[in-house]
Amino acid sequence: MTTFEILLGLVAFCVLLAMVAQRLDLPVAIPLVLGGMGLALIPGLPAVELDPELALALFLPPLLQVSAYRTDWPAFRSNLRPILLLAFGAVLFTAAAVAIVAHLLVPGLPWWAAAALGAIVAPPDAVAASSVLKKFKLPKQIVTVLEGESLINDASSLVLYRFAVAAVAASSVSYASGLLQFFGMGIGGIAIGWLIGRLAMWVFSKIDDTMLDITTSILAGFAAYLGAEALHTSGVLGAVVCGLVLGRKQHAEFTARTRLELNAVWNFIEFLLASLIFMLIGLQMRGIVERLANESATTLAHLALLALAVSATLIASRFVWVFITGWLPGAFSRGGAAQPTAPLWTHHAVVSWAGMRGVVSLAAALALPSNFPARDVIVFLAFCSIFATLIVQGTTLGWLVRRLDVIEPEQVAAEPTEALARAEIADAALEAVKEHLEPDASPEHSAAASALVDEYEARAERAADEKEAESPENAEHFNAQRRLRLVAIEAAREKLSEHTDQVDADTHRSLAEELDLEEQQIRSAMTKSGELASASLQSTRKLQ
Repeated sequence: MTTFEILLGLVAFCVLLAMVAQRLDLPVAIPLVLGGMGLALIPGLPAVELDPELALALFLPPLLQVSAYRTDWPAFRSNLRPILLLAFGAVLFTAAAVAIVAHLLVPGLPWWAAAALGAIVAPPDAVAASSVLKKFKLPKQIVTVLEGESLINDASSLVLYRFAVAAVAASSVSYASGLLQFFGMGIGGIAIGWLIGRLAMWVFSKIDDTMLDITTSILAGFAAYLGAEALHTSGVLGAVVCGLVLGRKQHAEFTARTRLELNAVWNFIEFLLASLIFMLIGLQMRGIVERLANESATTLAHLALLALAVSATLIASRFVWVFITGWLPGAFSRGGAAQPTAPLWTHHAVVSWAGMRGVVSLAAALALPSNFPARDVIVFLAFCSIFATLIVQGTTLGWLVRRLDVIEPEQVAAEPTEALARAEIADAALEAVKEHLEPDASPEHSAAASALVDEYEARAERAADEKEAESPENAEHFNAQRRLRLVAIEAAREKLSEHTDQVDADTHRSLAEELDLEEQQIRSAMTKSGELASASLQSTRKLQ
């Protein structure tokens, strides 16, 4: 079977397992990892080897870039302290705790080899976090902190990992040079990511083609990652900062069509790469089983207890760090946000339990030199840590969230900031139209302008009404209007389908796109106001 056929088969299997995850209401990562493990243990199927360097270079840049692209920068900035406490402090604390346990339980394991194991398993994975978090309606601050942590913690862990691997091979270690390298790699990665992001924005200003814009945006993340790595700085921070720049500047250079189509392309890339990552993690089970096949029952029992101890340490150390630092002034503070109904310790518990590991940990373990002390044991422990956190924590996080009642309440009315923004946007559009009215224009021009002013005045009035809609009753009034508009759009789409043979393809596609964009706008507004945006068209027909 060729590599291409294997890849197509894996993608098809990913789609099937994603459907199973939806049916069972599970994070998609869980059945993908279990499915990959099941495939790995089927006799006769070809083995799939994961090249660690290729895995990091292929999967990490686009997934980090798209996560950073969608990051709420004001929220990220306002929660920077807890994010850094987790991305740097928790990584170092967890790595130290795991290193101590591994050194004590694995006979003859050098300290720096144990530190390498700690650095491998310390960082929660960005892909795993987003895969699990999207299933739950968590408070915005928790989501911001967890996603922000997962964006930059790989940088701190990989620097520590490389330092530990180099220390094993070296006769002496300079801690001052290691600290300098740590900050140098971080600052260098940030600088390169910013430069690549700004360069990409300059390129966008010179081209006026959606496909070229999308292709350039994808290449920018790879360029930032590979460029930073080539200069021995942090490729992770390079890709993240590049994504932040593109996300912040997208409205300056991207056209509306580019933004819409780019979102669809990124959704596809994110699903494909994330699915293959978890599948490949499970497929590595065969190599691990083959390495352990010749071990005695006593050795296997010892390894199982060791894996349990390391996994427990991994989970417990995060709890200790989050609860100790969480009570520091300013850490995990509520700031100016609305006071949650759940007490603060429940937020700490959810943040502590949402520490799933993923592809970065596995790739780092597989990238260890062949002569590294206890390499097979470290790879085995890394896989067990990934499995334990994904399966145990991933499947129980929903139960914990519901048990502690750490759920963001649905808002029937629009958020005040959103309603205010809508009103201001409508007012600005109306004022711009009025400014361009020509007093000595032709009657035809005046009539057209007058009609346009009436249209924008209606929009401004509707936006002002929504701004005042503080009660659930008023908000339901606007949601009822939106549902009726969906009915009207569906009727228009059915009428358009009757004219498929009467109009040319370009006209038909243009009219259909207008209806699709209007429907998407309505469903987005309904989602913001607590409506179910995924309601089927059959349910809307009941209003007819």
